[in-house]
Amino acid sequence: MHKIIKYVLIVIGVIAAVASFFMMPDPEDPEAINSAGISLMFAMTWVLLAVAAILALFWGLKKMVTTPGGLKKALFALGGLVVVFILGYALSSGDEAQAVVDTFNGKDIQPEASTVKTIGMLLNVFFFMTGIAVLLMVIPGVKKLFGK
Repeated sequence: MHKIIKYVLIVIGVIAAVASFFMMPDPEDPEAINSAGISLMFAMTWVLLAVAAILALFWGLKKMVTTPGGLKKALFALGGLVVVFILGYALSSGDEAQAVVDTFNGKDIQPEASTVKTIGMLLNVFFFMTGIAVLLMVIPGVKKLFGK
């Protein structure tokens, strides 16, 4: 099944490449973005993206359910993600959010304090996840270095 899907996606990609070559609009045309060739490429991109996303979810969920302990590991990972989001929200300061709102007062952009706090929370989550990823790459190397 996996090989069949791979070949179907390759065929769709080749069709899109050939169609884009023969249906490309003139680069000088200001309405080039509305041409049939560009629309076809966008449609093929969305189809390939949808197929890839659906298959990734399907195979990931199938493996999670069929692997012993897979569901337990997934729930632990989701719990850890929830903890990281809670920490990120707790560390995003409401005072700083209000300072940003005050900075933009009277200008074209009028952010709300809750939006700024959400952005701060998402930045904190990004920093936590980056730190965790770096630690998960460095710690095994250090253990291997000192373990021998």
